[in-house]
Amino acid sequence: MPVTSAVYEPRGVQTIPRLSDFKYNLPEKLIAQSPLDRRDQSRMLVVDRETKEFRDESFADITNYVSKGDVVVVNATRVFPARLFGYKEKTEAEIEVFLLRKLTDELWEVLVKPARKVRTGNNIIIGDEIVCEVIDNTTSGGRVVRFHYEGDFAELVEKHGKPPLPPYIRREPTPEDKDRYQTIFAQESGAVAAPTAGLHFTKEMVAKLKRKGVEIVPIILHVGLGTFRPVQVEDLSRHRMDSEYYDVMQSTVDAVNGAIERGNKIIAIGTSVTRTLETVANFNGGIKPAGGWTDKFIYPPYHFKVVDKLLTNFHLPGSTLLMLVSAFSDREFIMKAYRHAVKEKYRFYSYGDCMLIL
Repeated sequence: MPVTSAVYEPRGVQTIPRLSDFKYNLPEKLIAQSPLDRRDQSRMLVVDRETKEFRDESFADITNYVSKGDVVVVNATRVFPARLFGYKEKTEAEIEVFLLRKLTDELWEVLVKPARKVRTGNNIIIGDEIVCEVIDNTTSGGRVVRFHYEGDFAELVEKHGKPPLPPYIRREPTPEDKDRYQTIFAQESGAVAAPTAGLHFTKEMVAKLKRKGVEIVPIILHVGLGTFRPVQVEDLSRHRMDSEYYDVMQSTVDAVNGAIERGNKIIAIGTSVTRTLETVANFNGGIKPAGGWTDKFIYPPYHFKVVDKLLTNFHLPGSTLLMLVSAFSDREFIMKAYRHAVKEKYRFYSYGDCMLIL
């Protein structure tokens, strides 16, 4: 793939932006509806924060931007088939139940569609093996439900559920999606959306990075539906993120802190990894082992404490993901890079191409 470059000239001092500052025009035809045949054949826009240049390359070129001793941090969450379909017990109206968050073994927070047909006290029959009893409403428009079943609920969800493809993928899931909407690092089930920057990696690419002396370590952040929830307020300080469960284990802490002490770089694979590392960052440098729930919202201006380089996909206009990416660089520079990506017909969003910010 030919390499091109473009120089960005900043215009004045960056001020605290508002929601409207993160809008851009995206032709619908650039929204990737299906994955490429091979994960590692994506294009990669390289964005250099120091030189203010960007270059059109291939994801396969990522090995040129890491060095021996660097640490690549990936999200090892696993997407589960969160979309369940059933019917109301009395009317037999078709209902979708989208699993959001496990509260206890039987209690879950869910979204239902069509919501107007689902009231407290309704029972929804799923696959003639699960009864979903609606017991309360949530403040965000969802429902709290109690599942009645025999056997292992996780196995029943795997049997009856469909992959939770994002709303901008306007087609029904296929058997291929069960594998492709999952990274090769996926270990612990709990996400309802894929950490999409990790979708570009193959076992061969991991082997190349390791041969170069790069260490690859996991964190867990179970990506929730809030990743697609639009920001509704112009004043970003008033927006509240949905909480998501995370876990940063001691082995990852040791690897990251060791690299920082040596002067090596920390490369975050995706915004979910970036948010997690910044959640557990120490004020004096490095990170600490921790787990729990985070609602950390990163938007400009923000001082990053851990991450040196960021691989990320192209995100929705006005999304919190685009705001984080802009905070990692310069908002005007990132928006210029996005306009370049549109001009060069990069593929956008979950199954799309990627951007490496140096």
